[in-house]
Amino acid sequence: MQTPSDRHEYPAHWEADVVLRDGGTARIRPITVDDADRLVSFYEHVSDESKYYRFFAPYPRLSDKDVHRFTHHDFVDRVGLAATIGGEFIATVRYDRIDAVGRPATAPADEAEVAFLVQDAHQGRGVASALLEHIAAVARERDIRRFAAEVLPANTKMIKVFTDAGYQQKRSFEDGVVRLEFDLEPTEASVAVQRAREQRAEAHSVQRLLRPGSVAVVGAGRAPGGVGRTLLGNLVAAGFTGPLHAVNRAFPEDLAELDGVPAHRSVADIPGGVDLAVVAVPAEHVPAVVDECGAHGVRGLVVVSAGYADQGEEGRARQRALVRQARSYGMRIIGPNAFGVINTSPATSLNASLAPELPRPGRIGMFAQSGAIGIALLSRLHRRGGAVTGAHGVSTFVSAGNRADVSGNDVLQYWYDDPDTDVALMYLESIGNPRKFTRLARRTAATKPLVVVQGARHSGVAPLGHAVPVTRLPHATVSDLLRQAGVIRVDTITELVDVGLMLAGQPLPEGPRVAILGNSESLGLLTYDACLSEGLRPLGPLDLGTAATPDDFRDALGRALADRTCDAVIVTAIPRVGEGQGTDEDLADALRAAASAHPAKPVAVAHVELGGLAEALSEAVGTGPGADDAQARPRTPAPHAAPAPRPASAEAPTPAAAPAPAPAETLAAAVRIPAYPATERAVRALGEAVKYAQWRREAADPGRVPEFDGVDSGGAAELIGTLLGAADDDPSGFTLPDEAARELLARYGIGVHTTLPAPTPDEAVAAAQLLGYPVALKATAPHLRHRADLGGVRLDLADEDQLRRSYTELSDSFGRPTELRPVVQAMAPRGVDTVVRAVIDPVAGAVLSFGLAGAASELLGDTAHRLIPVTDRDARSVVRAIRTAPVLFGWRGSAPADTDALEELLLRVSLLVDEHPEVVGITLEPVVVAQHGLSVLSASVRLAHPPARDDLGPRTLPAY
Repeated sequence: MQTPSDRHEYPAHWEADVVLRDGGTARIRPITVDDADRLVSFYEHVSDESKYYRFFAPYPRLSDKDVHRFTHHDFVDRVGLAATIGGEFIATVRYDRIDAVGRPATAPADEAEVAFLVQDAHQGRGVASALLEHIAAVARERDIRRFAAEVLPANTKMIKVFTDAGYQQKRSFEDGVVRLEFDLEPTEASVAVQRAREQRAEAHSVQRLLRPGSVAVVGAGRAPGGVGRTLLGNLVAAGFTGPLHAVNRAFPEDLAELDGVPAHRSVADIPGGVDLAVVAVPAEHVPAVVDECGAHGVRGLVVVSAGYADQGEEGRARQRALVRQARSYGMRIIGPNAFGVINTSPATSLNASLAPELPRPGRIGMFAQSGAIGIALLSRLHRRGGAVTGAHGVSTFVSAGNRADVSGNDVLQYWYDDPDTDVALMYLESIGNPRKFTRLARRTAATKPLVVVQGARHSGVAPLGHAVPVTRLPHATVSDLLRQAGVIRVDTITELVDVGLMLAGQPLPEGPRVAILGNSESLGLLTYDACLSEGLRPLGPLDLGTAATPDDFRDALGRALADRTCDAVIVTAIPRVGEGQGTDEDLADALRAAASAHPAKPVAVAHVELGGLAEALSEAVGTGPGADDAQARPRTPAPHAAPAPRPASAEAPTPAAAPAPAPAETLAAAVRIPAYPATERAVRALGEAVKYAQWRREAADPGRVPEFDGVDSGGAAELIGTLLGAADDDPSGFTLPDEAARELLARYGIGVHTTLPAPTPDEAVAAAQLLGYPVALKATAPHLRHRADLGGVRLDLADEDQLRRSYTELSDSFGRPTELRPVVQAMAPRGVDTVVRAVIDPVAGAVLSFGLAGAASELLGDTAHRLIPVTDRDARSVVRAIRTAPVLFGWRGSAPADTDALEELLLRVSLLVDEHPEVVGITLEPVVVAQHGLSVLSASVRLAHPPARDDLGPRTLPAY
């Protein structure tokens, strides 16, 4: 709640850009006293019917009193927001706190009346829904918890805005008016509605860029070789299906065409609309071009021009201005400093990029933040994907450059329900919003594979031009969290292509069992070893001999695929010995024939010096009727595709006649088997497919967050409030005293062994008598804490003599007791020493970590991580995810540890942090997991005022 001294300050943090339902953008901001003329103009463009719905009576114009009332706000009890495009109002919303006048400051009302008005030309674009999200967030900030709205029954559109928002509400009808009342606290339903709207809007905004009906290239020069002329030539060569225009202020007035394309001196001179403008002019001329495009109604921009944030602070300011300018017209930007965009769909055939040729159409979507890496990816797919249309080709390609506006998150939203994309490949050098990226990645990976390679992982330096929030998490942790979300993480662009080709045309394996066959015993053994290293379960290699014929390969592959103990097959091949053994094409045909007869299992080929075989396997040339159709079909029905959308009509559509089955030889020719020039590459790609398939199966049942006895959430909240209230207002927070930490953890059923200080030998003896022998004596100085390897811990002290002798030894070895800070603790049952941590990262969110204590986790980085809240399935998996997990399960004949108790502890810690975001850090070290039960011997808890949760706030584009 704001104080009277600051209640009239302009709340600049309420300003935000949003994407509307149709993919266009609008700016939402508070209405001020300077907006009187804009308000009047806006009202003049609203129909009489809409005015009647707003005021319940004919209201042709606003009076001076109305204008004053609707533009003068205190930003606490009376707030107005406007959605603007081009600086002009297209919609407004306001709330007035109920009974605000005369209310005592100590008893604020928590309910307000809310009302909307949307220009008729912009109705149906989702403007009111976006405004409702933002005015609700403003209201919550001002301690308003409920909205009330009165709506005429005929105003069905506005009633739908309220009822579809997902808030808990009450509805009544009185005196001919529908009254709606609803709480503003986000609910699971309201967040789901908000995110579904976000997905549709952001997907449409990318669709406008990738499926334009018309394109203008601004900066296409008359001389060949320039960037603009190259872009124009690539669009022409690709056969773009819509109207194409060349624009350059330097064109002579009598120039009608350039490369057969209509030429214009300005975008304003283009007859008809333009969906996409590709801008290739010097940075200093871009603002004028953006103004022209905005005035002409261009729907989106691809800015190839450099000279922005890639060139220092002045360039960053220029980039921010570019984004602000484009969004003010409702346009989104790919770039600046972008390589361009590609859409191979025959309905579009768009190559608005610097790639010299349109890639082969296929099912792989590609996103790259680097133009150079984008070129490499396109080139590698072209070399390895065959010469005709098929799964191994490209559906869409986006090079985002500085990603000042459109980012990988936006493209993920588009790919999620794009019917032309089955596999998504991404090269990222930065993740602007990791929390959102993780959420979108999880949803996308549930329907189609997402393969990611990240550059600049270890430098800690973001590429020039990329605005990146600071995270405290190391790259290994971020990678772990991405894998938890279903992302297939690889290390190189070679692996990116390898895994993409495996997933694009092959079904997902049912398990890790791999059959190996080929004409080289040595290559088979290398493949066997590689499978073991990758965590697969290889069967014994089958050596067909160096004289094996294509028929021998076909028969052996058919038998392996028919074997129920096999989930996938790797075929190894070297140049054949002897005459009459057939060509590479013959071998490829034989392998495809066997694979087509068993379409449910994946097949990969590892070859040595058989480039012709790799090329032949990537071809999919049909030889009979229906061959073209067969080329586009995967071997198994859409293994990664999202569920088909429901038809718009409520009635079931008439089913189309099923196509006649293609001939067997055609289906065999249509099969694409990925080929790799090294066994380890084939095995790595298959291994990633196996892990992804396992994740998909588990994602269908993610587990649950269980309820536990002994949890006092209310008591914990009260204790946290008391502790925060008594502490200094340090935004970084503070560490609780040991006793307070134990008390807070106890509210969630987490017991910590009592530790008593022992500043003198006599006090150590008194502590031991209180706790009961046997005891442990520990030095807790920072350089000795949790360092049993240094000798600062003495265990199993059975009596006073042993305790006094150990106290003397510690003092003689490490210094005076004031330096050692010795403590006495009752002995816990022997077991495995582990560490449990939880931390709230401002970028990634709340993270739970687990590992063994000591060198295993600290030196080797053997720690597993999961995002909070953790489910029972997550807790089970995180315990087993570390490489040293066998120590917990009876390694070398030791007694198995009580992992059930350990999993419960992890869940309790997760629950505490999830329910109380003020708990920004927990460290339990060591946690000794015995054969029965566990003991938490030391605990540290940090509190701070909860960080902002931008993922629960209203939809908004990143600030520029």
